[in-house]
Amino acid sequence: MEYKVVPFIASIDPKKGNTNHVAEQLESLIKNFTNQGWEYVRLESVSTFVHPDTGCFGFGARPGYTTNNQMVVFQKK
Repeated sequence: MEYKVVPFIASIDPKKGNTNHVAEQLESLIKNFTNQGWEYVRLESVSTFVHPDTGCFGFGARPGYTTNNQMVVFQKK
């Protein structure tokens, strides 16, 4: 079995957008990959630690942090 994992980053206009817009973006992504022969499996949340940046001589230094990303999993049999 073959798998493909692609990031899903929804974007909406906070003044006009709502969860329906997010659903439409996810649906569009799933349809696109389904048309390429992939089967949707699930949406996964992946936590990632971003290492701190020490900057140049301490200037512009930034602490590390954890971020969550959504990944869409597809499969081919």
